[in-house]
Amino acid sequence: MTPMPIATQSPGRESGGAAVMEKAPERVRKPSPRYKVLLHNDPVNSMEYVVTTLRQVVPSLSEQDAIAVMLEAHNTGVGLVIVCDLEPAEFYCETLKGKGLSSSLEPES
Repeated sequence: MTPMPIATQSPGRESGGAAVMEKAPERVRKPSPRYKVLLHNDPVNSMEYVVTTLRQVVPSLSEQDAIAVMLEAHNTGVGLVIVCDLEPAEFYCETLKGKGLSSSLEPES
């Protein structure tokens, strides 16, 4: 490696003065859209299986949360599993389907 040449005068600095830092324009980050992972009621799987599977697929769900989602789906036809970014939402939805549970996605609004 060759050593970098030492500048006698820094850019943006006058002799003996302070450096002038130009502030970059602030970027406003638009939050990524979030999606609801929904569990649909089905007459095939046991309540215990549904709760166990929810906890395996979505590790952030507590036992009580998984029971609440299962009961919501059982009583109303659909239960809200989690709201998250698209990629994990797709993963959760497809994994639930792969384990025999009916699941779908919809944009959070």
